[in-house]
Amino acid sequence: MIDAILTVLVGLLMIFGGGFSLVAAIGLNRLPDLYSRMHSASKAGTLGSGAVLIALAIDTDDIATMTRALAGFVFLLLTAPIAAHLLAKAAYEAGYRMWSGSVRDDMHKTPEPPAPASSQN
Repeated sequence: MIDAILTVLVGLLMIFGGGFSLVAAIGLNRLPDLYSRMHSASKAGTLGSGAVLIALAIDTDDIATMTRALAGFVFLLLTAPIAAHLLAKAAYEAGYRMWSGSVRDDMHKTPEPPAPASSQN
């Protein structure tokens, strides 16, 4: 009974992970600019890969494989969003501008108003 439940759970996690990986791949192909594509790859790709790694950890009988799968999942969750953020920031600084249909640019630096002149008596 437990084996059947675990098999169904692993199957559902694999389908879930594969679906999110597919969404990430479609997003890489369809989204208009570098930043949107990077968002798709980092969010949906991390979720899809994480679900597949958890399915592997549940399905395996080897404790070493389970540990590696869970460590890979934790490593992926900790590094992928940070790496995507740093790559997007570096791309912005290098001059890759956002899509013309973007609503807001939070990275754009507006010139600071001049400081008031101090009066000396």
